Amino acid sequence: MRPIQMVDTRTQYEHIKTEVDAAIQEVLNSAAYINGKAVQDFASSLSQYLGVKHVIPCANGTDALQIAMMALGLQPGDEVITPSFTYIATTEVVALLKLTPVFVEVNPKTFCIDPEAVRKAITPKTKAIVPVHLYGHAAPMEEILAIAKEFNLYVIEDNAQAIGCDYTFSDGTVKKTGTMGTIGATSFYPSKNLGAYGDGGAIFTNDDALAKQLKMVANHGQQKRYYHEVVGCNSRLDTIQAAILNIKLGKLDAYNAARQSVADFYNKAFAGNAKIITPFVAAYSNHVYHQYTLVLNDVNRDELVAYLTAQNIPSMIYYPVPGHKQDMFKSFALPSYQLDTTDWLTARVISLPIHTEMETEQLEYITKHVLNFVNR
Repeated sequence: MRPIQMVDTRTQYEHIKTEVDAAIQEVLNSAAYINGKAVQDFASSLSQYLGVKHVIPCANGTDALQIAMMALGLQPGDEVITPSFTYIATTEVVALLKLTPVFVEVNPKTFCIDPEAVRKAITPKTKAIVPVHLYGHAAPMEEILAIAKEFNLYVIEDNAQAIGCDYTFSDGTVKKTGTMGTIGATSFYPSKNLGAYGDGGAIFTNDDALAKQLKMVANHGQQKRYYHEVVGCNSRLDTIQAAILNIKLGKLDAYNAARQSVADFYNKAFAGNAKIITPFVAAYSNHVYHQYTLVLNDVNRDELVAYLTAQNIPSMIYYPVPGHKQDMFKSFALPSYQLDTTDWLTARVISLPIHTEMETEQLEYITKHVLNFVNR
């Protein structure tokens, strides 16, 4: 049995090595390392795949969120509603721009933002909602979009973990996550479902004027070289990464299907065990399983992690400290939050290895040892 890894990007590369190496060599031959043809080709291909009008590549997923908020003209003191149960990048950019983060609860089944919690958190200072499609499952966008329309708020979708995920509206309309709000943002960090071999990100929108603003902010605030209209930043997807991503984009659906197959194996192995809650999939969403995350019931998580480690089985806790308890927000004089669901999940979630290259022997080994510990 091959050693088990949380993510096996090396083996995945070996399967596409010929294509990737040729694409990289083409970039090297062209010497167009910044804004080369592959960047435009990838943006066009991703736009077509997602069914969104504009794709603006950038340097990473955190930049994508920051550029989105800058392009919308959010000002210091404006409130941005976000789940506390998410990776810190979602709220880090809020703090960086001197906006005010407003943390709300998530649904205990989907781990995604709770629309009723959003509604209760809205004040006259609220300007935007940032739903996170966490672990590969879509947030409840139909409800979020209705609330945003009612209160005239922007919606910035954090799609770093769910690219390729489908959302089905009540009228049967199907859209990709990241394409429904005012702006969508994603990451191409190597471990993502669509991962580069370095950093990378992208921003999505169907609004022509907003796309123009996003491009300008990402390019030093300029449309014409040396003429800077707004304060911007320097955030680019380099040509080599774009060339790699363009190859992998053509395989994204197959990659997501492979992850779903792994999740199906886990789900069947753990079915009916009262101490293990497997990932829930809402009727409105499919699941692309960026992470396969269990909720443990009456199980000592630290001891389970130690036991799995001793069996050479990696595992991860995403995320051990929720946003509303992070030290970085102490200077914001935020209210004292009571987020019982978030705290409950934080103490109980554990993620098992999942990636496109997993073998049945590995899955059998992992599930056997998880069950050995849980049932002892």
